[in-house]
Formats: sequence, C-alpha cells, structure tokens
Amino acid sequence: MGGLILLAIVVLAALWGVSIFNGLVRRKNVVAEAWSGIEAQLKRRADLIPNLVETVKGYASHERETFDELARLRSAGQGQADVAHRAQTETAITAAIGHVLAVAEAYPELKASANFQSLQNELADVEDQIQLARRYYNGAVRDFNVMIEQFPSNVVANFGAFKPAPFFEIENAADREAPKVTFAG
Repeated sequence: MGGLILLAIVVLAALWGVSIFNGLVRRKNVVAEAWSGIEAQLKRRADLIPNLVETVKGYASHERETFDELARLRSAGQGQADVAHRAQTETAITAAIGHVLAVAEAYPELKASANFQSLQNELADVEDQIQLARRYYNGAVRDFNVMIEQFPSNVVANFGAFKPAPFFEIENAADREAPKVTFAG
C-alpha cells in the first residue's frame, strides 16, 4: 500500500513537472511569435522608407546627409537579431523619419502632394501597428519572465535552461513618441 502511495506521488510530481515545462515552452513560443509580429511591422516601415526618401528628395535634394543616414539605419536594422540593438536602431530610424518629415514641412507643394500624403497615412498606420506589436511582445515577455522567476516553476525553468527574454524598450523617453505626421489640408 505504501508503495502505491509513493508511486502516486512520483507520478503526480512528474505530471506537475511536465505541465510546468509545457507552460514554459508555450510562453517561449508566444514570445517568438510576438517578436515576429514586431519584425513584420518594422519590415513594413522599412519598405516605406525608400518611397518617403525619394518623394522628399525631389524637393529637398540638399538634405542628402539625412537621406543617407536613414538609408544606412534601414540597412543596419534589417540584419539585427539582438532585441536591444534592434530597439536602438529602430529608435534612430524613428528620429530620422521625424527629421525627414520636418524637412518636408518647409515645402508646401510637397505637403500638398497626393503621393506624400499617402506615404504619411501609411507611415502613421505602420507606427500604430509597431506600437501594438511592441506592447504585445512586451506582455508576452513579461508573462514568460515571471514564470521563469516564480516559484515553483523556476525550478523547472532552471532544469530546462530557460533564460529570460529581453523587453523591446526605447531608452530615451522622447523617442517613445511616434514621428509627428501632419496632413496638408
């Protein structure tokens, strides 16, 4: 009888461990899926950058340095897998886009251009989607990291070599704002 009770305890402990492990795996996969959502939106924004630059360049060709920097940042962001470095690069891209849009403000005929207005609308939509994807990712990371650190799941996490995931954070509070997109009306 005592052997059966011991066996039942061992089986219950094993089932508990498997359940915790599967929960960690599930949360890890949610983090990966959320990161792919951020990457999809960042890719959408990166795809808009050449059109934005070409449209503004026609009116403000003397801003070559600004356009080159934006192109350099766009290329750099595409190859980064590290979340912290990618967040830094994307912060710089947001600032550079803001500068390009500020340059456009000086050209009323550019602001009135249907192509430029369409790009502004698309850019505003993409920035909103990036913010949503960032919040979803950070929420998934929070849930995963809490499970890794909380007892008793931390025991299984240590056994399974689960490591905390990094948040997608913007370091400068001023950079947390989306670029200002204004419409000529």
